[in-house]
Amino acid sequence: MTQNTLAQQLTYFTSNWVQATQEPFSGHNLAQFFRNEVQNSVASLVHMFNPSYLVKASVGAGNWANIPWISILNPNLTDSTQDGIYPVYLFRADGSGFYLSLNQGTTVPTQTLGKTKAEHRANYIQQYVLAHLPQLSNWGQQTIDLRATTSLGKSYESYNIIAKYYDAHTELSEDKLKNDLSELLGFYQEIETIYQYIESLDFDSSEQPAIKETPKNYKNISFNNLTQLSKPFLLLAGISGTGKTRFVREQAKVTGSLSETYCLTSVRPDWHEPSDLLGYISRLSGHAQYVTTDVLKFIAKAWHAIIDADLDIVVDQDNRLSVLGNKEELEQIRPYWLCLDEMNLAPVEQYFADYLSILETREWQWTDDEFQYRCDAILKPTVFNQVANIAELRQELGFEDGIYDEVWALFCQHGMSLPFNLIVAGTVNMDETTHGFSRKVIDRALSFDFGDFFPNDFDHFFNPVVQHKTLSYPIYSHASPSDLPTIDSTGQKSIAFLKAVNHVLDNTPFKLAFRALNELLLSVISTNPTSDVELQAVWDDFLMCKVLPRIDGDHDKLMLIQQSNDSNQLSADGILSDTLLTELSTVLKRSLSEIWDEPEARPDLYRQAVNDNQNDTRIGIACRSKAKLEWMQQRLQRSGFTNFWP
Repeated sequence: MTQNTLAQQLTYFTSNWVQATQEPFSGHNLAQFFRNEVQNSVASLVHMFNPSYLVKASVGAGNWANIPWISILNPNLTDSTQDGIYPVYLFRADGSGFYLSLNQGTTVPTQTLGKTKAEHRANYIQQYVLAHLPQLSNWGQQTIDLRATTSLGKSYESYNIIAKYYDAHTELSEDKLKNDLSELLGFYQEIETIYQYIESLDFDSSEQPAIKETPKNYKNISFNNLTQLSKPFLLLAGISGTGKTRFVREQAKVTGSLSETYCLTSVRPDWHEPSDLLGYISRLSGHAQYVTTDVLKFIAKAWHAIIDADLDIVVDQDNRLSVLGNKEELEQIRPYWLCLDEMNLAPVEQYFADYLSILETREWQWTDDEFQYRCDAILKPTVFNQVANIAELRQELGFEDGIYDEVWALFCQHGMSLPFNLIVAGTVNMDETTHGFSRKVIDRALSFDFGDFFPNDFDHFFNPVVQHKTLSYPIYSHASPSDLPTIDSTGQKSIAFLKAVNHVLDNTPFKLAFRALNELLLSVISTNPTSDVELQAVWDDFLMCKVLPRIDGDHDKLMLIQQSNDSNQLSADGILSDTLLTELSTVLKRSLSEIWDEPEARPDLYRQAVNDNQNDTRIGIACRSKAKLEWMQQRLQRSGFTNFWP
């Protein structure tokens, strides 16, 4: 009876199902085969996707079921087939085929609400899930026919969200079964991000179920629970396989749906101009037509979120678009994550030039809880003026609905600027196959050595004890004393720190300017430290993200110019030992005195402990810049050249 593949097992089961139901249930071989071999085959595929998922199977309890099933349960959503949402294999009563269905538990809703309201709720949830996961709508069919003869079996039909049918009379493809299951599990994982809202639906307050208004941004964002970035452009550098791309994906999942708030674009080595990223005007057809890209469409999608939140969009005195609103409204707008995978396979300064320039024109102005945001156009008004069929471009960017008429007219006249909720994260590997970064790029980004900030812990691969904090877009562009925390209310501590660092960098290409000071103060504002230890942790991370990535070179370049020839100290083996790196370490030992020598003195600002009671999630770590400077100095002594990148 043993079958080798899932396809063979399912074919065997369906072909013998009807005959088995005419025979005694107790101890039947087909029932044991289903509960063991078929269930285990499904479980092995599911656990490759997520080992925490539960797999349950049933052909009946005491008697043959009308509809046998194998369910897949995410414990974060449900651990019972009687409630919640879950993928399930449902087999037709007549043995003619089966479905892989994203379905809903029927028992608990029916007992709680009654049959009518429960079915109304199930229908609403179906439409809500499909609306927020539009790709799921094209995955399968919204109605199923199980040939059921019992009320429970028929309820599976009305509670179906989406399903794929497999005819038992045709040869089943093992690859298709695996691919379909993998795709549905991916959608199921995304449902976790909207499930909290689904659970909040009220269907029991009146004769007609009171359905709360479906929010466009169904996850409220409390800035108290997020780590706000000081810049919306990140470089995630590290060796291959450390999880850089997955990190961006997971960040998008926390506050939104991946199909809505996440875009992965693989950078090609032949990209050499901004049109490769943002599109271009083509006249091959005889008239000017704008060729859009996934990136441009995603930027437009981020704008949709701002517009749908009913924030005011006006033209300011400088003829630029401005967004007006308050902090409460801002908390309804999720970050939109654009991931540029293998970003430095092509020269970043070339294909990313437009973004790098526009990035520095962002301006936030706050008056109490009211804000104004403005930025130069990333898609110029000349583009809209040159395109022959403007309606076609409007449709391509998703603005064809009449509610966008006013904003679209503003775009046509003043251009489309960078939306404030867009975060760009580039994953980079620094090896012989990739391009380096100029200081122009580094100065405009937050550079994370991924191995230092988010190290892989092999010992806790199956049961992580640390989780990433949720990151969000910046809401400040220029530091103001009124925004600084009490621990550094005038900014003088941070200014003194940066002056000490800059004194070492004086007369070198690495010297810092006003932009660096502004971004240091923005980091202090965003992190809001309450003690000197926390303030020095901010400085430490600023060194890692903004200062040390700018430093590279050989012995000659890293010698301190203010030294005389007599002060060039050589170690016993003839290697230069007194360099800009060692002098910087000396200065930082004083400036970071609270955290320099203690192994776990400073808090990790980007990770927290996985703690069930949530009373203390703080992680203590060693000073990052100290370890990095030592590593760079050792590399210089060993190779005669050093830089920040691993």
